[in-house]
Amino acid sequence: MATASLVAQNNDWEMVIGLEIHAQLITQTKLFSGASASYGGEVNSHVNFVDAGMPGMLPVLNQACIDQAIRVGLGLNAEINTYSRFDRKNYFYPDLPQGYQISQFTYPIIGPGAVMIDLPDGQSREVRIRRAHLEQDAGKSIHDQHDRYSFVDLNRCGVPLLEIVSEPDLFSAQQAAALVQKLRSILRYLDACDGNMEQGSLRCDVNLSMRRAGEEMGTRTETKNMNSIRQIVAAIEHESRRQIALLENGEAVIQETRLWDAARGETRSMRSKEDAHDYRYFPDPDLLAVRIKPARIDAVRAELPELPDAKQQRFCDAFGLSSYDAAVLVASRERAVFYESVLAEGIDPKLAANWVITELLGALNKQERPLSESPVDALMLRELLEFLAKGVISGRMAKDVFAQMMSSGKPAKTLIKELGLEQLNDRDEITAVIGQVLQAHREQLAAYRGGKDKLFGFFVGQVMKQTQGRANPGLVNEVLKEKLKGH
Repeated sequence: MATASLVAQNNDWEMVIGLEIHAQLITQTKLFSGASASYGGEVNSHVNFVDAGMPGMLPVLNQACIDQAIRVGLGLNAEINTYSRFDRKNYFYPDLPQGYQISQFTYPIIGPGAVMIDLPDGQSREVRIRRAHLEQDAGKSIHDQHDRYSFVDLNRCGVPLLEIVSEPDLFSAQQAAALVQKLRSILRYLDACDGNMEQGSLRCDVNLSMRRAGEEMGTRTETKNMNSIRQIVAAIEHESRRQIALLENGEAVIQETRLWDAARGETRSMRSKEDAHDYRYFPDPDLLAVRIKPARIDAVRAELPELPDAKQQRFCDAFGLSSYDAAVLVASRERAVFYESVLAEGIDPKLAANWVITELLGALNKQERPLSESPVDALMLRELLEFLAKGVISGRMAKDVFAQMMSSGKPAKTLIKELGLEQLNDRDEITAVIGQVLQAHREQLAAYRGGKDKLFGFFVGQVMKQTQGRANPGLVNEVLKEKLKGH
C-alpha cells in the first residue's frame, strides 16, 4: 500500500498509532433517560425532556449500561474499576442540547486491558487497552435539507457509548485495521454492540504521529469519526504521508483534530486539538459515583459466551485446524456457529473448514452477500459433505452440485437426482468398463507394458469419459492397477 511503500523508502520514519473506538451499547433505553435507544425512527421521535436538555430534568443512570460495560471490560481482559464517576465535558454544539456531555474522565469504569490481533502475515501481537469509559452520544446535525438552515435530530442524543482507548501500540494501517476488526468481533460476541459501522454504531478516531526510528513520539493529530475499515486505512496512509512531507521540509506538525474527506481522499483540518482543561471537566453534580460490588462482576462473568480467542484455540485443538483457518471461522459468531453446525460424524473437520471458507464464503464474497443471506444453510452443506464422505459423489461432482445449490437454493439430494450425478461405485460395472477401454486401446496398452507408465492416466481418463465422470476415481485406480497387472 502507499503508506507502507513510503515508509519503506524512508526507513528512518516510523508511524505510531493509537485508536479511540466509540461503541454504541445495545440497550433498550438510553444512558440517562427512558427514551428508546433503538436505531432509526422518525426524526426526533426517540427523545424525552432529559435528552432535549429541558430545565430541571435530571439524569438517571441505566443499570443495563453498567452491565454491558462490565461485559466488554471482561472481554478485553481489563480491570473493572469498582469505583467510577461521571463528569461533565463542557463544549457547545447544536446537537448537544445540555451544552455539555456526560462522560467519565478521571475515574473510568474500565481500566487497563489487552487484546491479541491477527496480522495479514500470519503473526499475532498484543495491543494494550488504556481504558474504556461510558458517555452519552450527541445528536445529529443535518445540513443538506435546506439552503439556509441546518436541522438537528436528537434521536441519537443520550444513546450509551463506550469509548475504548488503546495505547499507541500500533505501527501500520494494517495493524490499526486488525485492532478495529478484533474489537468489533469481541463486541458482537458479547452482544454489547452490533458493530454496524455504516450506521455509526461503531466509530473510530485515529491518533497518529511520525517519528524517526528510536526517537520520542512526535506531535500527533486526531482524525475523527471514521465509520469503515477502508476509511481508517486510507486516512492513516494519507495522514502519514502528509506528516512525513512536513517534517522532511523542516516544518512542524500541528496538534489538531482533522476530518477524513472521502471525496478527496485526504484529511483536512477541523480545529486545534483541545486538551482536557479546555473542556473544563468537573464531576457531574446530578449523578452519584458508581460503586460495583465484586459479586456483580462475578455474575456478569458467569454469563459470558465463549469469546473469539478461546474459540479459535478450541478449533485448533479439537478439530486440528490451522490458526489461520480457525481465525477466519471465528471472526464472527455467525460463522463459527455455521461451521460447527456443518460438522457431523464422518465429516472431516478440516474438509468442512475448507468448504466453508473457500467454497461458501468465496461464493458469497463474489456475490457481495452476507452469510445470513446464503442460499445454502449449514444443514444443506452438511448433507452435501455427507454424500461426499460416503462416496455417493466425487469431489468434482460435489463442487458442481454446490454451484447449483448456490444458484437454485435446492438441497444436494434433489440436485444429485436431477442431474444424474450419483457416483458409480459398483465394482463389477467399473471392471467391465475398464475391460472395454483396454480392449479398445490395445496399442496404448502395449506401450504401457513396454514401460510408458504415464499412460496409466490415459486409461483412467478414458474410463471416466465412458462413465461420464460418474465412476469412483479411487475405485477406478484400484481396479485398473489390478487389470493391468493381470491382463
